[in-house]
Amino acid sequence: MGKEESPKTTRRTTRSSAADTPSKNVVEETNASSSQPPTLSDLVLGEERESFSLDDLLSSFPGRRNQIQELLQLLGPRNSPMLPIFVYGGTSTGKTSMVLETFRHLKRPFVYSSCLSCYNPRILFESVLNQLFLHRKNAVNGYSSAKRCESPSDFVNFLREALVSVLANLEGNSGKLSSKRSGKANGNMIYLIFDNLERVRGWEKGSTILPLLFNLYDILKMPEVALIFISSASPDTYYSSMGYVEPIPIYLPDYTQDDLQQIFLRNQANKKLYASFLSVVLRPFCRITRRVDELSPAFSLLFTKYCEPVTNLGVVPNKELNQRLFHYFRPHVAPSLNEIFKVSSHPSTEVEVRETKGKGTTRKFGDCEDDQLDFHMPTSAKYLLISAFLASRNPATLDASLFDSTGGSNSRKRRRKASEKSMEQKETAEQELLLNPGTFPMERLLAIFQCITSVGEGSLDEEEEGYDGLGIRNGNGGLMSDVLLQLSSLCSANFIVTGGSCPLEGSTRYRSTVSEDMVLKVARSIKFPLSKYIYR
Repeated sequence: MGKEESPKTTRRTTRSSAADTPSKNVVEETNASSSQPPTLSDLVLGEERESFSLDDLLSSFPGRRNQIQELLQLLGPRNSPMLPIFVYGGTSTGKTSMVLETFRHLKRPFVYSSCLSCYNPRILFESVLNQLFLHRKNAVNGYSSAKRCESPSDFVNFLREALVSVLANLEGNSGKLSSKRSGKANGNMIYLIFDNLERVRGWEKGSTILPLLFNLYDILKMPEVALIFISSASPDTYYSSMGYVEPIPIYLPDYTQDDLQQIFLRNQANKKLYASFLSVVLRPFCRITRRVDELSPAFSLLFTKYCEPVTNLGVVPNKELNQRLFHYFRPHVAPSLNEIFKVSSHPSTEVEVRETKGKGTTRKFGDCEDDQLDFHMPTSAKYLLISAFLASRNPATLDASLFDSTGGSNSRKRRRKASEKSMEQKETAEQELLLNPGTFPMERLLAIFQCITSVGEGSLDEEEEGYDGLGIRNGNGGLMSDVLLQLSSLCSANFIVTGGSCPLEGSTRYRSTVSEDMVLKVARSIKFPLSKYIYR
């Protein structure tokens, strides 16, 4: 949520809150052009004499009230020792912004280091030490760090030395003016914040750095030092039986549709006009992504298109104007979804294919000029590709009518059933069509796959009888093993991409990226009646 605000420029440069700022990295040190040496005040986020109340904090993050209150409870009153905290959630759920703005409200000193910008152990170690030693790289010192730190043992020794110095300075300043009025550090504790922790797993020495970071609480044994970890991966992917104290988890779920509406309505000049725009675009776009950093630029362009029939942007829309804008803008929603979230094919992802006569050639993803399929793909992969296309193209609510117990062969029954739908149900189905191309779980993919393989003329067993094919007649174990293998291959070739996941359930959602022409070509190669199953 923090990305929708444009807060005042603070003394400490941190992750940008503006939606139009392209970089998401955090600069741990203050502006290098400043000639003033760093002080303890540089470890505090916010302007001097700035008032940032709890109400301001809660109103800045719709849908995050419970998480903020939980974080404040764990941080406790000033100078309260605490166990490590692990804040996690999906990308663009406000983890970093929420933590930093909480410290802005509390006026407590902290050291922030991102494992994204600090891309190896030495840079991470020196980033933490530079902030604690109040050291700023500049031309005078040759842009060198306060301490050159290569090994974890050196880091622990230097870290202890720096913490002792900082804590002594904080204790010496504790009796001065109230931090709420002066902007100085509130309390005698220092907090070490490590962001993008999941990046460490990809480092060359990540297997040794992660246990070191989690063990800092036991290694330092300094109650005045607190640790906070921020990650897009769940705690279970890190912890092992190493004997260290497990951090207390705080989970930030994906934003709900109501949360996103509150986020995007903030700082809008004409909230009623923008609310009418959100009523059209928010639901279909939420089907594909709920990431604020993806939705914000998309909505910015679409809102301009939405307002084209309006001459006065300050107008308060009535029912008649809303209907006129809806009918004007509605045809642009589905093309925008396809254009904004499509996966382009890079030259490096071109797949090598061969003609049926054995000649080698290279074709790009999605080329379907010939009616004859001229590259080899296992029959099971063809059915899986068709299943993924149908799952992305068709609304999930129509699966029961399109794929009945007979495998979809009873078309007469389907037509009679469809003709009896009320006008209200038809309008609902039309609105569902705006959600395409949508994401789908594997369970739906497998259900469609089993239905269409029972009616297709291309036999799975003919091609793959040497290794039992999909094993449909031999149990679910063979089915799952081959389907998962083919799904992995299709994902590697960018025919199918992952469209998100649920951290609690651990279920991945997928989305088809192939064109209708290519799927029709694949269907013709196995004599599958695809047109009967496409909802139009």
